Amino acid sequence: MSDRVLIRPYVTEKTTRKMEDGKYTFVCDLDATKPEIRRAVEDRYPGVNVDDVRTNIVPGKRRRQFRDGNMIEGRTSGFKKAIVDLDPEGEQIDFFEGI
Repeated sequence: MSDRVLIRPYVTEKTTRKMEDGKYTFVCDLDATKPEIRRAVEDRYPGVNVDDVRTNIVPGKRRRQFRDGNMIEGRTSGFKKAIVDLDPEGEQIDFFEGI
């Protein structure tokens, strides 16, 4: 179940700074609810207790490219972003353990 709800971790400079405070960001399925996201994180990372889940739907952006004398227009796909606050007394997630 957690494979369908959580797609991948969302790692940027801002989210890396938030990881120090126990806030982790994931790209989720658009139909996933907050209780499903909470259960998926706790199932995928044993020993982790989730305090709070906040979600945000990021809209797709318009992209244009001038190529071979023609304008090519398209869109990037939108996605759902979930910010998960972990219990400070519990275990933390380490995305960079193999690097």
